[in-house]
Amino acid sequence: VQLQASGGGLVQAGGSLKLSCAASGRTFSNLDMGWFRQAPGKERDFVAAISRSGNRIYYADSVKGRFTISRDNAKNTAYLQMNSLKPEDTAVYYCAATSTSGSAYYIKRYDYWGQGTQVTVSS
Repeated sequence: VQLQASGGGLVQAGGSLKLSCAASGRTFSNLDMGWFRQAPGKERDFVAAISRSGNRIYYADSVKGRFTISRDNAKNTAYLQMNSLKPEDTAVYYCAATSTSGSAYYIKRYDYWGQGTQVTVSS
């Protein structure tokens, strides 16, 4: 599976960005998708996840009510809509995919990773 993340950029606090993750190489509807982020000097943290059918969605507490994860299986693409951005959201954002069962929050469950896209929120 190849994952291509895009949509990052520089935005002022309170602004919005929408990240996209395009998948190829495997049937997208068989993959659970997740978004993680890594700030400089910190570990890669869970942000959001969506099940293969889209009926189960999970968020980190820090982004609940501000971020929305979605997917379009016809377009082989997952999305992360980020609203009310804060400077502490600054990080490289990675999309990830897995075909195995398990916790959506567990980073080691994800077998495939995109290259990351930088999100910078200025104060």
